Amino acid sequence: MHRGPLQAGEWIRLTDQKGRRHNFELVPGKRFFSNRGHVEHDELIGREEGFTVVSSAGGEYLCFRPLLSEFVVSMPRGAAVVYPKDAAQIVALADIFPGAHVVEAGVGSGALTCSLLRAVGPYGRVSSYERREEFADVARKNVTQFFGAPAGETHPAWQLTLGDLAEALPASGERCDRIILDMLAPWECLDAAADALWPGGIVCAYVATTTQLSRFVETVRVHGGFTEPQAWESLVRDWHVEGLAVRPGHKMIGHTAFLVTARRLAPGERPPRKSRRPAPGAYGPDYTGPRPAGVPVEVPED
Repeated sequence: MHRGPLQAGEWIRLTDQKGRRHNFELVPGKRFFSNRGHVEHDELIGREEGFTVVSSAGGEYLCFRPLLSEFVVSMPRGAAVVYPKDAAQIVALADIFPGAHVVEAGVGSGALTCSLLRAVGPYGRVSSYERREEFADVARKNVTQFFGAPAGETHPAWQLTLGDLAEALPASGERCDRIILDMLAPWECLDAAADALWPGGIVCAYVATTTQLSRFVETVRVHGGFTEPQAWESLVRDWHVEGLAVRPGHKMIGHTAFLVTARRLAPGERPPRKSRRPAPGAYGPDYTGPRPAGVPVEVPED
């Protein structure tokens, strides 16, 4: 579906001379309209991608199938999408491998789901859990649209369950290799994730704020069944290059979310106690979250 002549029913992307992009489905007999006239869909169907087409009013458009990174930022949205820079980090640093069984909590609009399905390959499996039916419907349509599943079907390696992972995953009895938590309160699912992960498996949380980041990291520490959690974020900046005019671009994808990963220990095992003392005030009187073992509660001064 991602090579060869363009077929009816596929989605394509036209890019004009100013860099404006238009995504649409190829339907025999239909026309694409813009402020530069129209383009017949029949002129595009059957051609190898990577060509330039001229509209009825002389506008030039470059025609390609959309890449996954291009598709997810323009897909219809129910919830905010996981940007390509974060999806790539999740696939790499959560070590999503071909044949893995990955559980995803919070399917959103299906952006990360597409990357996970690509990574697990034909012998892997992605099990997604979503609480809100309207989000699940949007995600199902987007995943089906991108992978080109026949009408009434979806990706064969994907199972979408409407419900709360904290309840539905333990009830299923499934074991998995990786768990991705993209939700407001991922710490609420940590016990269920710990029970479902194989030893050596990885839990990865995608959170937007520093308060969520702190709460999840400290909950993982207090749980005791995981390695020391690692937190990071990625920033992406493009560059303008024209001869000797080489400078950073004016647009930058800055903070989108924090990512946290930790590995599941074998049953009954505990991680080594940290030898480094916490920073002064880290768990002071104003701190109300989970508290690691051995850290005393500080009483506020009068």
